[in-house]
Amino acid sequence: MSQPPLILASSSPYRRELLARLNLPFTCAKPDINETRKAEESAIDLARRLATQKALRVADKYPAAIIIGSDQVAMSGQEILAKPGDHASAVKQLQKLSGKTVTFHTGLCVVNAASHNLQVDCIQIDVRFRPLEIDEINRYLLVENPYDCVGSFKSEGYGITLIDDIQGHDMTALVGLPMIRLCAMLRKEKYQLP
Repeated sequence: MSQPPLILASSSPYRRELLARLNLPFTCAKPDINETRKAEESAIDLARRLATQKALRVADKYPAAIIIGSDQVAMSGQEILAKPGDHASAVKQLQKLSGKTVTFHTGLCVVNAASHNLQVDCIQIDVRFRPLEIDEINRYLLVENPYDCVGSFKSEGYGITLIDDIQGHDMTALVGLPMIRLCAMLRKEKYQLP
């Protein structure tokens, strides 16, 4: 019995790399949604809403597929962190995060476009940065170039040298696609995994 097409509603190379670990055929589709935070929207609600909007936007184009949407929101205190975009912004961001804990909320949505079944969750990972000196921040940034990563940090790379502790149940959520929860959602849709 053939399985429905699997679509990743994302243009993120990091999410694509994680999903590829399952060795399943899938296609990527850019969801093109407005990611503006609503007034008074919590980080968890924002991550869940954006993941859901991404999956639903792509589901319109693939009516027989299973669509995966994911989005990540990182918080330091009451501040939502952005992708730095450049070196100077990344330096400032990491200086601010030095010695602090950042909470990464990764929203995940799986939509079965044929049955209209929708599953949504949000996985939380807490990352405690160690106190960072400016020279080590610069060295890290020049090696890793994490300018397209929220918090200027890649846990799957050299970013691991910047932290004291990570707390959570699924470290892949930190990269942007919580694979343990995703596999459970796919199994619920009767999708056969290796």
